[in-house]
Amino acid sequence: MSKKYKKHDQYALLKYMHMLEEGYSAYHIEKHYGMDRKRLKLIWNQYQIIGKKAFEKKKNTSLHADIKYQAILDFEEKHIPLLEVMSKYDISKSAFDTWRRIYHSGGMEKLRKQKPRGRPPGMGRPKKKTVEQMTELERLQKENQELKTELALLKKVRALVEERNARLYEIGHKPSKD
Repeated sequence: MSKKYKKHDQYALLKYMHMLEEGYSAYHIEKHYGMDRKRLKLIWNQYQIIGKKAFEKKKNTSLHADIKYQAILDFEEKHIPLLEVMSKYDISKSAFDTWRRIYHSGGMEKLRKQKPRGRPPGMGRPKKKTVEQMTELERLQKENQELKTELALLKKVRALVEERNARLYEIGHKPSKD
């Protein structure tokens, strides 16, 4: 059975840090406040290095591939602790893990060719043409479609009126002459 954890705001996280400073265990905080122990320890280590800034959500920044590569080298070859790398480059753990995974699966080439975020240009609905921009065929097709839509609406109205008249006839009322 998996545990269900809740979100914790900056004030709650600061409270947990003070509790840890007072000698409470991470297990105690997890048990009583629903804070994941691993995350709590990570934030505690960050808090000891960078203070309250550890609670702030990291911005979605897009760093150049060379900077990402340098962060990976700092961690793997220079053996700089992860928390220091995260604070030095102002990145989140998940972003750093993603960079490492991409780098190890495809090298520097794949790190450079990361897919840009968001929708690609040109997606979405095509812009509608004005009547002047339409060809004769397009104008006739548009008019035909409008007439088909109008006919379908009229058929629906007729069916609804006939249904209402049938219900009225069943209960003994005379139907209207519309």
